[in-house]
Amino acid sequence: MKRLLLSLLCLFIFSNFAFCQSEAEYDSSTLPYESIGEYPISHSAGNMIKRIIDGLGYRYYWATDSLTIEDLNFKPGETNRTSLETLDHLHGLSDFILKAARGLPNERGVDKPEYEWIEKRKLTLENFKEAASIFSLMTEDQLSKSEIKFRRGNNESSVPFWHIINGPIADALNHVGQIISNRRASGNPLDPRVNVFMGNNR
Repeated sequence: MKRLLLSLLCLFIFSNFAFCQSEAEYDSSTLPYESIGEYPISHSAGNMIKRIIDGLGYRYYWATDSLTIEDLNFKPGETNRTSLETLDHLHGLSDFILKAARGLPNERGVDKPEYEWIEKRKLTLENFKEAASIFSLMTEDQLSKSEIKFRRGNNESSVPFWHIINGPIADALNHVGQIISNRRASGNPLDPRVNVFMGNNR
């Protein structure tokens, strides 16, 4: 029994050490959205969308900063997703938003690549940043003609651009809030310096 307990303890320590090592592979300061940054130079339609996504990126950056294995595995109830499962969904939403910005279809029924958590966080932030940049360059006319496209096999469909706002962007904001709530419940609350109103830390 003692050997079993010792083995389990060593496994726990090693897994947490390995997780911390993998986090160290990325210097968080090199990732986008440590802060929102400067104001857009105009109040164009594209810049309005950019600012919404920038706000989402900033919230996501700090909601996911310094998460532990315990945080990632936490779920508030038996029927709920774990935080890591919610973060998987957020990565999918970021990909959805970027494809909409690029004018590419979101393909359904297609296997998606698997990523380790640290890589997934990086990709999610980069997706938000690239989508925001693309939208900022769009004219009002280009935005009005944009559509969200879907593809399943040989079948394609589309809906008006409006749905990108009340759909995946709003959904992503909702799930970032869940991550913040979950990490508070798992004993690792959000950095108190985070100021979502100003878009940078106090």
